Amino acid sequence: MTIEYDRYYRYDAFTSILQQLVQQHPRLLTLESIGKSHEGRDIWVVTVTNQDTGPALDKPAYWVDANIHASELASGAAALYLIDMLTREYGRREDVTRCLDTRAFYVCPRINPDGAEWAMRDTPKIIRSSTRPYPYDEEPVDGLDVEDVDGDGRILSMRIADANGNWKCHPDDPRLMVAREPTEAGGQYYRVLPEGRVRDYDGFMFKVNRNREGLDLNRNFPAGWRQEFEQVGAGPYPASEPEVRAVVHFITHHANITGGVCFHTWSGVLLRPFGSRPDDEMPAEDLWVYQAQGDKGTELTGYPAISTYHEFRYHPKEVTSGGFEWIYEHLGLYKWTVEIWCPMREAGITDYKYIDWFRSHPVEDDLKLLAWSDTALEGKGFVDWYPFVHPELGPVEIGGWNKMHAFTNPPPHLLEKEIRRFPDWLLWNALTSPRLELVFARCERLGDARYRIEVGVQNTGHLPSYVSKRALQRQQSRGLVGEISLPDGVRLMSGLRRLHAGELEGRAYKHSLVSFMTDGTPMGDRAKLQWLVHGPAGAQVPIVVRHDKAGTVRTSVTLS
Repeated sequence: MTIEYDRYYRYDAFTSILQQLVQQHPRLLTLESIGKSHEGRDIWVVTVTNQDTGPALDKPAYWVDANIHASELASGAAALYLIDMLTREYGRREDVTRCLDTRAFYVCPRINPDGAEWAMRDTPKIIRSSTRPYPYDEEPVDGLDVEDVDGDGRILSMRIADANGNWKCHPDDPRLMVAREPTEAGGQYYRVLPEGRVRDYDGFMFKVNRNREGLDLNRNFPAGWRQEFEQVGAGPYPASEPEVRAVVHFITHHANITGGVCFHTWSGVLLRPFGSRPDDEMPAEDLWVYQAQGDKGTELTGYPAISTYHEFRYHPKEVTSGGFEWIYEHLGLYKWTVEIWCPMREAGITDYKYIDWFRSHPVEDDLKLLAWSDTALEGKGFVDWYPFVHPELGPVEIGGWNKMHAFTNPPPHLLEKEIRRFPDWLLWNALTSPRLELVFARCERLGDARYRIEVGVQNTGHLPSYVSKRALQRQQSRGLVGEISLPDGVRLMSGLRRLHAGELEGRAYKHSLVSFMTDGTPMGDRAKLQWLVHGPAGAQVPIVVRHDKAGTVRTSVTLS
């Protein structure tokens, strides 16, 4: 099966692709619905692991999701590309093979299928997230509704000549609207509005209506949830929305998840927690891990890795919370947000400061973007202004940036080039997870049908078994558990049938060899479990050693 990555797939086609991939790779892929969307569509999760080496729940796992925001279609393509790459490269690339033999991925490529469908309709409607009306279920009675008013499948801008308008044509390229100078007068000026219809127009003024569908599913998660007056679109209560509730339920019932990535668009950055607090409120060891993951992410993707709080705020006096950062805040799992695609960098703009750029930037940047659109996008990113007789406003001109084509998502012919950046970094993150492995299982005869059973295990992963210091603070790990089963005729003389053996360190947090700090736990990655039993020679004694995050090993010893 060949997947075309120069297009965006609607729900039915997307579902069919997932089903076909599972049919082609039954050893590596399973598909399940974890719930229904507001409009009743299945929310799919693909589990990727080599089932011949054990079930996914016995292995450390990495979560990947996408398309929680309606129009961010490239995010779903990136998640699909990951699944496709892992299945294509299994058995060919050592790191892919090792990862799927010892770990698992849970991939939810479209959390919000309803919103994505609206964005891809022949006559699109662009909303932030869920299609459920919120906070009110009533239609506006006046004002401008943003929509495709001329039916060409695009939502652009409208400009109207107005002596008191804020905008004027750039002298070198009249397509480009630039701000009027504060004291300027006597020129040709315009008002610039979103494309749409106007309800109950009185001939003089109107407002632009907020979408009736005002939810932001990425503000509906439990940690840091705030009411509407503090955070717009957060919903009536945490996890009130079926899409978010399905994801929260899945993750809390899969304790083997050690971290995750959420694909979004756009800005071309890798975002890490916190969103609402500074770095000095994060455990130092966790910050060091995030910095190491971010450095690797920049190396492999070309995207800068930054703090949401320190470098990606929508307003200097505001913070964001209630998002998928929940898995770090509550569960202590390392979480990243990938904002796919940066047209500014594509256009050669090097001094690009993320959110700040949208508030203010040199007009030369706009000219670079226009030149880039004319060449790399064959003029499809910016539509020259054309006349249109508006049903309420009369003669207007429609045009400007086709944001869905140039900004919100990569144009289809550039999509694969952009999304192929990410699988290697996700693979690297998954391979850093803790990994429980059996070192030995032995039995020593002590005489009189008495036997000492010893099992040695170690964490061969980079991260500690508890994953993060925040997880320890939140008591999210119960540590190593060893359990012995006693067949008929075998009884326990010393030890507990179910032993709790603490945590296993990894290779993280180690100082350099020239450090004056001594490593006090050089064997902290190992544990030995011991039982004394009485039974007949030849009896088989099964033993399971497990850790919620690091995985499960099974063995048995023969009394001899």
